[in-house]
Formats: sequence, C-alpha cells, structure tokens
Amino acid sequence: MAGRFAPRPPRPHSPAGAGRAAAVPARGTGRAAAGAAGIPRQAPAPARVRIWVPDGPLDLGLVLGPLRRGTGDPTFRTLPDGSAWRASLTPAGPGTLRVTRRGEEVRGEAWGPGADWLLERLPELCGSADDPDAFVPRHRLLAHTRHRRPGLRLTRTGLVLESLIPSVLEQKVTTGEAYRAWRLLVRKYGEPAPGPAPERMHVMPPPRTWALIPSWEWHRAGVDNKRASAVLRAVRVAARLEEAARMPPAAARERLELVPGIGPWTSAETVQRSHGAPDEVTVGDLHLPGIVGWALAGDRYADDAAMLELLEPYAGQRHRAARLILLSGRVPERRAPRMPHGDIGRL
Repeated sequence: MAGRFAPRPPRPHSPAGAGRAAAVPARGTGRAAAGAAGIPRQAPAPARVRIWVPDGPLDLGLVLGPLRRGTGDPTFRTLPDGSAWRASLTPAGPGTLRVTRRGEEVRGEAWGPGADWLLERLPELCGSADDPDAFVPRHRLLAHTRHRRPGLRLTRTGLVLESLIPSVLEQKVTTGEAYRAWRLLVRKYGEPAPGPAPERMHVMPPPRTWALIPSWEWHRAGVDNKRASAVLRAVRVAARLEEAARMPPAAARERLELVPGIGPWTSAETVQRSHGAPDEVTVGDLHLPGIVGWALAGDRYADDAAMLELLEPYAGQRHRAARLILLSGRVPERRAPRMPHGDIGRL
C-alpha cells in the first residue's frame, strides 16, 4: 500500500562466532533495505539517456524553478552539481528524470516505467516550445531584466494533475502551509522515486490513492475541507483533466474551471506549468497586482483590473511580462506583518 513500509523480515540466526553485522541488510541509496538475508540487493536499472541542444540561451534554474514547491518538495530536487531531479507520474507510470547542462548540451537521464515518456518531452520541459523572441519589452525595467536573464524560457510539462493539486493546496493560505501539506501527503502516499534518485524523493500518488486519503489525514496535513474536496473532485475526473494538456491554454482553463473549487487563480497557475502558456496571467493573487502596479506605474495598491490594464501592451505575453517583473526584484516595501501561519492539524 502506498505510503507504508513493508514489515521488516525476521533476523536469521547467526552461526557461532559470526559478527553481528552479518545479519543486517545493506542500505540502499534512498530506498528500503534489501529483503531476506542472503538475497543480494539489485542495482538500479541503467538510465535511459537523451542529449538535446537548445537553439538559444537556457537557464535551467529559471526554466524549471516554477515546478518546485518549496525547498522540501519530494518531487523536485536540485543538487550542488547543478543537476535538477524530477519525480513524475506519467501516463506510462512513475519516472525519475535528472537534467544537467554541460556546455551547449542538455543531458537527460531517466529511470522507471515513465523514463521514455519523460525523455521524449525533455525539450519541451526545457522550453523548446516557447518563443522568447515573441516578447517585445515596452518598459525599461522589463528590457533591462530580459537582458540580464536571457535564459528565461517557459517550461511545459504536459501533465495537468501534478500542477493542479499543489495549486489547489496553495489556495488562500501561506506558501509555507501549502508546501508543508504537499510534502507530507506525497511522502506518505506516494511511492519512492525510481532509480538512484536523491534520498526521500517520491512520485506523486495516482488519482485513486488521492481519492482514498482519509479525512483526518488531510486535517493532519493542514488542509481544510474546502481544498481537500476540490482535490477529490478533480481526481475523480483525472482522465478528462489530463486531456486538457493537449488543448489550447484558454480551452484547458475552461475545462479545469468546470470542477467546483477550481477558479481562475488555480487554472492559471496550472496551465502556466502544464502548457508553458505565455499569456495566462494569474488573477486573484494577493500580491501580484501590487507588484506589477508598483513596477510599471508606482502604484502599490493596484488591483486585478489595474494590473491587466498595465499588462495590456503585452497581450499574448502577459505571463512572461509578470515573470520578468518578479525577476527584476522591484517590489514595494512591506507595510504590514506577514500573513500568520495557521496549522489546523493541531486543532
């Protein structure tokens, strides 16, 4: 069962004079120990590899960064060697992908049943379907930021639920609360990532497993009934929602918003990642309108309508414009305390 460890096998009796360590199975790399004594632990299957050469500047950190849900995200990890690791539930099954950049080449290594699926979409994941040249800056701030960050491209995962569920968890709460809920639920109900993935990486649970999570486990993870119910409604129609990955972004958002509990904020946050949608700007956000208003017009109190009016010159590229504004670092000073961190799991 997902999220549970197999019982530890009984320790065999050691012959007289044998060392105690002989009865202890060897540790794996981030995996459960070997089975019964005497059965050698199997090494991970060899990685499938793909090399891809981008046709322009590429900054892997900027491209893949939006896929990470906090520093403890069990489905995403970056290592000091510059590699990025993703654990995904693909249509072909769970898979682990390691992406590195060496000179002009991007190297993808993948393990698990979903390895081929992940490697096939490696270029789109790294922004090959994006067209940065379609963006024409009309403000000095954006022109300057674009010049400093030429490797910004918009990722396209081709997977809907893996972006939709954490986006639902982020509704109306602090990012810290949402990241904690995602981390706890994926680690408890997901399965360990295939291959030699970094320790404690897990693949997101399949839709049926999400549907069977007990109500008290949602509560312990700090997820209120409204968000939990939205996730449950979404996973019941998971196949129909995944079909939206092949639809235009606007049509995909319409399909997502047919599910009660999924509104414009959540659908935009989803298709920005699943589709690499350059124009799907997030509305209904607590901070983004004020940041855009401050950066482009010196108006820290801008609302959604004012934000959309300021972004109108970038029609077709409004999400990219908003990302460049966030990367510019030009944000208004905080004038109020941070939103208090709540934990309904303690109630």
